[in-house]
Amino acid sequence: MALDPLLLEVLACPEDKGPLLYFEDENRLYNPRLHRSYEVRDGIPVMLVDEATAVDDAEHDRLMAKAKDTGVRSTLSAGTDK
Repeated sequence: MALDPLLLEVLACPEDKGPLLYFEDENRLYNPRLHRSYEVRDGIPVMLVDEATAVDDAEHDRLMAKAKDTGVRSTLSAGTDK
Protein backbone atom coordinates (compact mmCIF):
# COMPACT_ATOMS: atom_id res chain seq x y z
CA MET A 1 0.00 0.00 0.00
CA ALA A 2 1.55 3.30 -1.12
CA LEU A 3 1.79 6.27 1.18
CA ASP A 4 -0.38 9.27 0.46
CA PRO A 5 1.53 11.88 -1.60
CA LEU A 6 0.43 14.63 0.81
CA LEU A 7 1.92 12.69 3.71
CA LEU A 8 5.20 12.34 1.83
CA GLU A 9 5.37 16.10 1.42
CA VAL A 10 5.51 16.64 5.20
CA LEU A 11 7.08 13.44 6.53
CA ALA A 12 10.53 13.95 8.10
CA CYS A 13 12.99 11.89 10.10
CA PRO A 14 12.00 12.05 13.78
CA GLU A 15 15.63 12.47 14.82
CA ASP A 16 17.29 14.94 12.43
CA LYS A 17 14.07 16.37 10.93
CA GLY A 18 15.44 15.95 7.40
CA PRO A 19 13.95 14.31 4.32
CA LEU A 20 13.69 10.58 3.82
CA LEU A 21 13.81 8.39 0.73
CA TYR A 22 10.63 6.39 0.18
CA PHE A 23 11.11 2.88 -1.22
CA GLU A 24 7.51 1.92 -1.87
CA ASP A 25 8.38 -1.57 -3.15
CA GLU A 26 10.30 -2.31 0.08
CA ASN A 27 7.82 -0.68 2.47
CA ARG A 28 10.47 1.52 3.98
CA LEU A 29 11.59 5.07 4.47
CA TYR A 30 15.32 5.63 4.59
CA ASN A 31 17.45 8.37 6.11
CA PRO A 32 20.78 8.28 4.23
CA ARG A 33 22.38 10.80 6.60
CA LEU A 34 21.92 8.61 9.68
CA HIS A 35 21.85 5.22 7.88
CA ARG A 36 18.47 4.43 9.44
CA SER A 37 15.46 2.69 7.93
CA TYR A 38 11.86 3.10 9.06
CA GLU A 39 9.32 0.40 8.24
CA VAL A 40 5.97 1.12 6.65
CA ARG A 41 3.40 -1.33 8.08
CA ASP A 42 0.01 -1.64 6.41
CA GLY A 43 0.49 1.78 4.82
CA ILE A 44 1.46 3.45 8.11
CA PRO A 45 5.04 4.70 8.58
CA VAL A 46 6.52 3.65 11.93
CA MET A 47 8.45 6.81 12.74
CA LEU A 48 9.84 5.81 16.12
CA VAL A 49 13.60 6.18 16.60
CA ASP A 50 13.63 3.14 18.88
CA GLU A 51 12.12 0.98 16.13
CA ALA A 52 14.37 2.22 13.33
CA THR A 53 16.74 -0.28 11.76
CA ALA A 54 20.44 0.50 11.40
CA VAL A 55 21.69 0.12 7.83
CA ASP A 56 25.23 -1.06 7.13
CA ASP A 57 27.46 0.44 4.42
CA ALA A 58 26.67 -2.23 1.83
CA GLU A 59 22.91 -1.77 2.26
CA HIS A 60 23.32 2.02 2.22
CA ASP A 61 25.20 1.79 -1.09
CA ARG A 62 22.49 -0.48 -2.53
CA LEU A 63 19.70 1.87 -1.48
CA MET A 64 21.47 4.95 -2.79
CA ALA A 65 22.16 3.28 -6.15
CA LYS A 66 18.54 2.16 -6.35
CA ALA A 67 17.33 5.66 -5.52
CA LYS A 68 19.51 7.12 -8.26
CA ASP A 69 18.59 4.49 -10.84
CA THR A 70 14.85 4.43 -10.22
CA GLY A 71 14.08 8.00 -9.20
CA VAL A 72 12.94 7.16 -5.68
CA ARG A 73 10.87 9.97 -4.24
CA SER A 74 12.15 12.06 -1.35
CA THR A 75 9.88 13.30 1.42
CA LEU A 76 9.59 17.02 2.14
CA SER A 77 9.75 17.55 -1.61
CA ALA A 78 6.39 19.24 -2.15
CA GLY A 79 6.11 17.10 -5.25
CA THR A 80 9.19 18.58 -6.95
CA ASP A 81 12.02 16.29 -5.89
CA LYS A 82 12.66 12.80 -7.19
